[in-house]
Amino acid sequence: MAVKLTVQPGQKGAIRLARKYGDRLVCVRYRYDARRKRRYKTVELIIEETRWVPPPKPDAIVGLSVKWGEAALARKVRASGGEWDKRAKVWRVKYQAVVELGLKDRILPGI
Repeated sequence: MAVKLTVQPGQKGAIRLARKYGDRLVCVRYRYDARRKRRYKTVELIIEETRWVPPPKPDAIVGLSVKWGEAALARKVRASGGEWDKRAKVWRVKYQAVVELGLKDRILPGI
């Protein structure tokens, strides 16, 4: 099936559906099936909305939690370019290095 046309809410071909679905309507697509000689009108709807924080860019500096006594881990973080922030008491490391070390679950949000 080939998509020949995608229409946004408010455009001709989607006005009636925009009234029906309101702000949940993302777009209307017209699909064509040459084998069956059929045209299908489909809608894309928002059915759930949750909070999402995009991951940092690879070269972004993030705060990393390494607990007291995890000296071996601290050495790995330092070797990957991490620097200790005495004031905030966190390691400052590039996000890509954190991913490579497998420590994404230790990133401190907002730091």
